[in-house]
Amino acid sequence: MVDLKSQYEKIKTEVDASIQNVLNNTAFINGPEVKEFQKELESYLGVKHVIPCANGTDALQIAMMALGLKPGDEVITADFTYVATAEVIGLLGLTPVLVDVIPDTFDIDVKAIEKAITSKTKAIVPVHLFGQCANMEAIMSLAKKHNLYVIEDTAQAIGAEYYFADGSKKKAGTIGTVGCTSFFPSKNLGCYGDGGAIFTNDDELAGKLRIIANHGQTAQYIHDMIGVNSRLDSIQAAILRIKLRSLDAYCAARNNAASYYDKAFAGNPKLKTPARASYSNHVFHQYTLQLNGVDRNALREFLASKEIPAMIYYPIPLHNQKAYLDPRYKDSDFPVTEKLCASVVSLPMHTELDEETLHYITTSVLEFLNK
Repeated sequence: MVDLKSQYEKIKTEVDASIQNVLNNTAFINGPEVKEFQKELESYLGVKHVIPCANGTDALQIAMMALGLKPGDEVITADFTYVATAEVIGLLGLTPVLVDVIPDTFDIDVKAIEKAITSKTKAIVPVHLFGQCANMEAIMSLAKKHNLYVIEDTAQAIGAEYYFADGSKKKAGTIGTVGCTSFFPSKNLGCYGDGGAIFTNDDELAGKLRIIANHGQTAQYIHDMIGVNSRLDSIQAAILRIKLRSLDAYCAARNNAASYYDKAFAGNPKLKTPARASYSNHVFHQYTLQLNGVDRNALREFLASKEIPAMIYYPIPLHNQKAYLDPRYKDSDFPVTEKLCASVVSLPMHTELDEETLHYITTSVLEFLNK
């Protein structure tokens, strides 16, 4: 699904030198590379504060802690997403409120959000799924109306841009109260281990985020808040500095691959290619098809026989996961999510896909559909 080895070979000299530099200066935690990466990512995103942390899940948890959310507070998020989004809500004793998504872009349904808001609702967590932004202008309007926090889950869409009705634009993760991302190796901006970051333009909130990420420590051995231990190590920061310089090129390469897929599958009644939202560009963390009248398991087995991976993101809705079962929910509350979980399949998507490989993948898919 992701060819990290070939990507590494292209930047090997720079990456190896940056790692060696960390080994030479032995500043493995909060060293100069972390501070420089923070500044460079702030500049790239156009955001005042970036707080590096250990992973994307920690980023979400730290954000919710810094906002002062309390047990029993309700947090609305999408049913069709990776579990980490809801996981941190549950970990903090908050109440996850799951809502459906829209069928074309897989984004959280703004109308469903509005219906789910109660007097206990404190925050909305839109997920910028598969590489494009949720409808942030509409979500921010709702949040303002109901005095809610907005925590952007940008783990799959770093580098994407949101287009406002007035013609202005902002990077994903910089629009809400706070944004969170992951640097897991397969992400569009991925390190060679675990890593994450939190973004905000709020000075006071940024201060709380930094304190919480460092054991709640305001000065050495002074702990004014309950915190966690969540750090991005210097080696990972050094690698991310190198890769950040190529992030826009990486996103362009993914778009080129997506365009090839689109053209190859255009007009096929058995396949629905990914839609592009009018309010966001797409950085294609995943290229996800919706199948129509196709045996998905048989297709995956056929592709596997040709050494082509194909993944299902996601096979089970969150509301049907044992950890998140709730008598409030019925399958009929999530018709789009139910359909997507039964019909989606994702094809290889990464920066190193060449035309020969794309031709092999697409002709193999079409071969199966024409059997």
